Amino acid sequence: MREIRADPQYYDDAELTDYLNNLGDRLVAASAEPQRSFQFFVLKDNTLNAFALPGGYIGVHTGLIEATQNESELAGVLGHEIAHVTQHHMARMIESQSNGILPSLAVLAIAILAAKSNPQVAGGAIAATQAATIQKQLNFSRDNEREADRIGIQTMAAAGFDPHAMASFFERLQKYSRLYENNAPAYLQTHPLTTERIADMQNRAANFSNKPVADSLTFQLVRTKLRVLNLRPDLAVTEYQAAIKDQRYTSLAPVLYGLSFAQLQNRQFSDAETSYQQLKQMKLDSPIIDTLGADIKFKSGDIKTALLRYQQARAHYPNYRPLIYSYADALINAGLSNDAVKLLTDLIRIYPDDAKLYQLQARVYAQQNKDFLRHYAQGEFYAKSGNLTAAIEQLQIALKTKDGDFYQIAIADARLKQLIAQNKLIQMEKK
Repeated sequence: MREIRADPQYYDDAELTDYLNNLGDRLVAASAEPQRSFQFFVLKDNTLNAFALPGGYIGVHTGLIEATQNESELAGVLGHEIAHVTQHHMARMIESQSNGILPSLAVLAIAILAAKSNPQVAGGAIAATQAATIQKQLNFSRDNEREADRIGIQTMAAAGFDPHAMASFFERLQKYSRLYENNAPAYLQTHPLTTERIADMQNRAANFSNKPVADSLTFQLVRTKLRVLNLRPDLAVTEYQAAIKDQRYTSLAPVLYGLSFAQLQNRQFSDAETSYQQLKQMKLDSPIIDTLGADIKFKSGDIKTALLRYQQARAHYPNYRPLIYSYADALINAGLSNDAVKLLTDLIRIYPDDAKLYQLQARVYAQQNKDFLRHYAQGEFYAKSGNLTAAIEQLQIALKTKDGDFYQIAIADARLKQLIAQNKLIQMEKK
């Protein structure tokens, strides 16, 4: 995960990450191990892929999210990956390797990074580092796949999703791979798929009612956001304008959101506000929509209205962190550093492991010329992000500044020693 977070394709979009983790948590709560901790993250990659790592880390490509036709299909993929973790499939494969656990994990990290877009290329690129082991680590056995299907379907149904959607999504992937034989989706290259498997999924799903499950508004909005970000802003505006004009939609809300967001991306602030107001008239309950309204005013330069909208949105959604990040960013950019410090200090007490809050805190302390606190906060941002070397450097810089008091220096010195010890352990593991 340290390597993956440092990869340029690690997608640090707060709204998408928040949605994916809420969806994942809903499924985990309905799984056989609801107490297990999971972390879901996104890679900005148009290929259709998802993967599970030891320890409950599950990565999903943006391409796979866009390819799902409804929320239950996405839940099916996550449920399948959650089952790989709860059934300890990855751990079993690592344990079975005669070379030992740590070398296998090191190779696995390299393989995941290289294979996430093109597994075939990756196999040749790192053949010198135990290519056979890599293939064995990444490709789940047919027995593992069938077990993950069975557990995943049970989890989906228990979480309130349509279990038939898993079979429909995998069936569509299989048809896609037949049409493009030499360019099969990356997901199928690491998750062997057969006609028998699909038939087995369909048979298992038949034990549950075939009642349609409506998509959440959040699912519709995040998929729309991904669509807009994948297009040139002016082309996205044209696409959504045409969809509204020709009434090519099943639901108007995500289309209006897409148009307003695209207009914002294209710096058509007045048009974005008009589309946003049309969306607001629908009286939908969504922090994503309210955040968009505040962002439009902020980026158009109307700071007063933007801050008012952020504050009103926070009154309705006090724990929605993507909104919190945008609000803190607006306070910093507006020069309201004292308000930003108070907001971020209070939030860090509630969410002490949230790296983004420390990053924002470092920015506001830089604005206030508080060098010690700036470098300490930046160090915590790096530490929470898994970059211990950079964290150590920032704390060393902090301790050389002249504006830290005795208490702050004592805390920083103790934290530095802790990070150095952790980093030494990591370096030993790598060897």
